[in-house]
Parts: sequence; structure tokens; C-alpha cells
Amino acid sequence: MLLPEIINTRPNFVPPVWSDEFSFHDPKKNPALQQCDTIRYLAYVGNRAVGRIMGIIHHEYNSRKKEKTGRFYQLEAINDPMVVHSLLQAIRDWCKERGMQRLIGPFGLSDKDPQGLQLEGFEHLPVIATATNPDFLPPMLEAEGMTKLIDCLVYQLEIPQSVPDLYRRIAERTLRNSRLRVLSFFKRASLKPFIVPVLRLVNETYKDLLGFQPMSEAEMRKLAAQYLPLLKPELVKMIVDDHAAPVAFVIAVPDFSEGLRKARGRLLPFGFLHLLQSMKRTQQLDLLLGAVRSDFQGRGLTPVLGINLFESARKRGLTCIDSHLILESNTRMRAEMERLGAVVYKRYRVYQQELRSES
Repeated sequence: MLLPEIINTRPNFVPPVWSDEFSFHDPKKNPALQQCDTIRYLAYVGNRAVGRIMGIIHHEYNSRKKEKTGRFYQLEAINDPMVVHSLLQAIRDWCKERGMQRLIGPFGLSDKDPQGLQLEGFEHLPVIATATNPDFLPPMLEAEGMTKLIDCLVYQLEIPQSVPDLYRRIAERTLRNSRLRVLSFFKRASLKPFIVPVLRLVNETYKDLLGFQPMSEAEMRKLAAQYLPLLKPELVKMIVDDHAAPVAFVIAVPDFSEGLRKARGRLLPFGFLHLLQSMKRTQQLDLLLGAVRSDFQGRGLTPVLGINLFESARKRGLTCIDSHLILESNTRMRAEMERLGAVVYKRYRVYQQELRSES
């Protein structure tokens, strides 16, 4: 449930895909829920719903990281500090009763869920798998004593008509002096054999990121079923070794946020047509996922992927790229974006708070 009073006053609101939202909360369809304790609260004034929040304790993650951390997620509220306080306090109490020592959020079951509260860039529409919130929420969290854990940055990059010579020379040298090759795709069916190997690569390379939880085979299949219908094969770029094993990849889609708004988050019976139209008309490319195998990092594979992606994007009339969320601590990725002239145009923040036991 989202709150109509908030939605109707936010010109940049983009609804989720409702079928995905329902699946997220269904343990039969979302295997990650089986590893967690969860609770959901609604706040009411009289008979009127005025806020919501979800609490999460991810036991497997906490055990692996040796933490006692609870999470809050999907916080929505009207512009009333008491409502926000009541919702957060309910989660604090629930976490403390279960022995948690710290609360972070907004943060879902893993880093693949929308994370953080948006701080900057409200004039731009959010893209898929990013948070959307009113601008009054961050100050309310700070008034509750929550402090910054980490910021996530989103870069906007103008797609260059020609890449810098140095960038191109690095790419050419990388392919010339190795047994690697670039794969291009033209049909979704040709992507299917690579889905599990690519997501295994994600498991390997993302393991140190905040909140990352390795995907099971069941979660890989769920993620593939969720996103494969949206992919444009020519905007998936992959580098494989001489055994045809992926060592690097990038996945991007034409932005369809405006179409999702027109469809009101419902793909059926005809909402998907709005998405398809939006993807044809947009000039923005949204990065979804990318990785380079650890033993190939720093060896020029990112320029190879970038050059090939830029070429396909230009053919579709796309002029700019949304980088999706990049942790501010990811200096390697940030340097790659800034080397090409990208600028930060959105900022999100994950908050934290120590949970003190009552004396």
C-alpha cells in the first residue's frame, strides 16, 4: 500500500510495478524472505492510513557479517513528524526485543532492492529499482537521531559521439593481447544460457558491497523472470574468455519511468504498451547491472564494454545515461564515470542508529 495523499502531491512519483511489489511480500514467490524475520506496520489517524514501514532482520547476513543489525524499509508517511516517530519507534522496539544493536535503512532484503532516501535530484524521475520519497522525510529521520551510514550517487553521462583516444586505445589493446571476445545479442533467447553464469559472477564480485546477499539459484531464476522481458538484447554487452565463460558484462535498458507512470504500475492488460512506447521515445539509457571478474579488474574491460554500449545506444537515438546507484566508496567506478565527464545528479542516503537497551 502507498499513501494517496503523498503520491498526489509529488510530481516526480513513479509507482512500482505492482505485480513485482506483491511478489516481493509473498514468501512463496520471494525466497529471500525465508532467511528473514519481518514485520509490517501501518499508522492510522482515526480511520485514515497515514504511514507505513517494514522491519527486517536478515539472519543469514547478520551471521555472515557477525552483526546484530535490523533494517527498516518502505517507509512512507504524511508530512507529520509524530507519524514518522511512531513508525520508527515501533521498528526500534521490535528490533531491540530480538537482540539487535543497530538499525539501518531504508534497506530491503538485499542491495538489489531500492535503498536509501533521496536527498538530491527530485526534479528528475526515479528509474526502476530506485527509491522515491518526498523531500521532507530525510530531515525527519535526522531529527529522530539517525545519521549517515553511506551515500549512493547517481551519475548522468552524456553519451559521447566519440570516446577519448586513450579510452579506445586501452580497449583495443585489451582485446588484442588476450583471448577475450565481446558478445553482442539480438534475441532474448540468446541471453538465456548466460543468465545463471552472469548472476554467479555478480555473487562473486559484489560480495563486499553493503547489504549484498549472495543469490541462490531460485533467486537467480526469479530475477531473470522479472527483468528478462524488459531487456533489449542489443543493450546487453558481455566479454567472455576462451571457454565462453563471462568475465565482464553490462546490462542497460531505455528508460521507461514515464510509461510506468502512465500505466500506474500495472502491466496488464494494456499497461505494458505504455512502457514500450516510453522506451521508444526516451533519450535516456538506464544502467541496471554490471560486473568485472576480480582477476580482470583494472585491465581495460570497462572501456571495452563502454565503447560497445555507447555505439548501440547511439543507434537507438539515446543521448544520456543514468548510472544507477554507485556507493560513494566505490572509487574505481566513480573514477570511470568522471573520466568520461559524468556528473552526480541524484543522491541517496542510507541511515543508521545505535539501539540502546533500556536500563
